[in-house]
Amino acid sequence: MKLAFFDDYRLGVITEDEIVDITDALKHLRYHTPQELIQMVIEDYDNLQSSIVEIADNGDPIAVENVNLKAPLPRPGQLVCMAGNYIEPDSPSRGDFNAFLKSPTGIIPTKETVELPEADVTVFHFEPELAIVIGKTAKHLTEENALDHVFGYTQFIDVSARGLPGGFFLGKSWHTFAPMGPVLITADEVPDPNALGVQLWINDGLQHDFSTNSMARFVPELLAEVTNVLTLEPGDVVSTGTHHEALTAVGDGDTVRLAIEGFGPDLVVNAHDPLKRTTWRG
Repeated sequence: MKLAFFDDYRLGVITEDEIVDITDALKHLRYHTPQELIQMVIEDYDNLQSSIVEIADNGDPIAVENVNLKAPLPRPGQLVCMAGNYIEPDSPSRGDFNAFLKSPTGIIPTKETVELPEADVTVFHFEPELAIVIGKTAKHLTEENALDHVFGYTQFIDVSARGLPGGFFLGKSWHTFAPMGPVLITADEVPDPNALGVQLWINDGLQHDFSTNSMARFVPELLAEVTNVLTLEPGDVVSTGTHHEALTAVGDGDTVRLAIEGFGPDLVVNAHDPLKRTTWRG
């Protein structure tokens, strides 16, 4: 199932090019924010699924192009990202496990704009990534039980500012640096998260084209590593890293589009640089 927030954060189910509002299946829930709503759905999905499916199958569909899609996890409690997690020509070995926390307040939806800060940046990169959405409290997972704690997956772009001091804080957590969505696809629709094609276009030119089967640590091992350090809660997001080989500069006026196999609609964002910098081009 493909869940998506749209318009004033109504929750819907996407099928092909249409979305069906499933609000009536959730009207008994009491929540204050869209994040609370999606967390309730995640935590009680087994009981809610049948009513969601019934309304999704019989409700009035709306063309996706006629709605305003939002981020599926607007403010997760934790947004954990991998610092490199792919076998690449310049990184042929697994290397040490490394991860960081990225500010969830940087999350923006599709068709929004990434604001490039006026800091003394060497280059901006937009890293296409598969992100995991946690379904059950996860602590000290093993590779054998890790996938049992996954609710689903979404598309994610880890925007990065290179050349700044301060490590991952200044490099990764600027406002708008976490485009996400637009779909939260449930785990049953993804038999193998390490068998997905990932493509990213910059201004309609294909830049990235790789498979998640080239991860250095597959999803179960990755979750075991993360939860050995911290506890993940339902609605938390773990982004799995990118293949760095095709990274290139992104600047003012560029349009970036991410498509993970079977996850459509695509995640599309624009870049805006108030300084109109071009020194890193070429």
